[in-house]
Formats: sequence, structure tokens, C-alpha cells
Amino acid sequence: MSNYTKSLLESLCSKIKDYPKFSKVEIEKFCWMAAHEHKHGVLPSEYDIREIDENLYLQLLEEFKTNHI
Repeated sequence: MSNYTKSLLESLCSKIKDYPKFSKVEIEKFCWMAAHEHKHGVLPSEYDIREIDENLYLQLLEEFKTNHI
């Protein structure tokens, strides 16, 4: 399992809060979007099925739930 730096996770958490229609109720969706954007350089389109880095997604979700809610 890859460990990402605290600064990267913090940066992505800040970015998540700025996404259009951000909602803490759908935090899993927004963490997935951030992991997708980090890997592919763009936000996912409606039917985007490209893979994301699952380890980044899980660490980002944990970071957000622990320190940003």
C-alpha cells in the first residue's frame, strides 16, 4: 500500500471543498473525483470508467473524515 504525504492529502482535501456542488453527505464521491483528477489530470466525465489509485482514494477519505468534517 502506497503512503501519500500529509501535504498531498491536505492539498487534495482543500481542493475537494472547492468542487462545484460539494456536499459532506457525498464525501465518498468527492474523494473519488479528487483521486481521479490527481491521476488523470482532469475531473471525471459523467461516464468516465478510468481506474483511480484506490490507495490514494482510501487515504484521502480517511484524512477527510478525520480532519475535515
